[in-house]
Amino acid sequence: MRAMEISRTGLEVEWRRLEIIAENLANAQTVNTANGELFRPRHLVSGPATDFASYLEGGISKGSNARLAGVAVYSVEAIDLPPRIMHEPGNPAADADGNVAYPGMDQAAEMTLLVKTARTYQANMVAMNAARQMYSKALELGGRR
Repeated sequence: MRAMEISRTGLEVEWRRLEIIAENLANAQTVNTANGELFRPRHLVSGPATDFASYLEGGISKGSNARLAGVAVYSVEAIDLPPRIMHEPGNPAADADGNVAYPGMDQAAEMTLLVKTARTYQANMVAMNAARQMYSKALELGGRR
């Protein structure tokens, strides 16, 4: 069942990444958040659930497969980008010069990351289904005795 557990951790991380990307895209035109500040886009930092040194210390002959634990979310961090300034004198949020500050994010890059993340999520689903089929086949073969 280890393969399914590893794929499950990948699904959880990529789902969380999709949520953050969606939040960033939804707030791309947000002038002020509830606390009155400019929305700051965020990104998810993820990596292996266990450190790489544990794989090296264990070695393949010592059963390092028992140490495989999938991936984990390390943090969700705000991206420090300068705001996008648009001249909109009719906007109620405009300053004295008629400029409005919008979150400084590259929407095309966010959409590209969205597609990449969706593909990674899909790949984890395929891996999980393949593992499930292999486990089912192994149970079927074991029951023939």
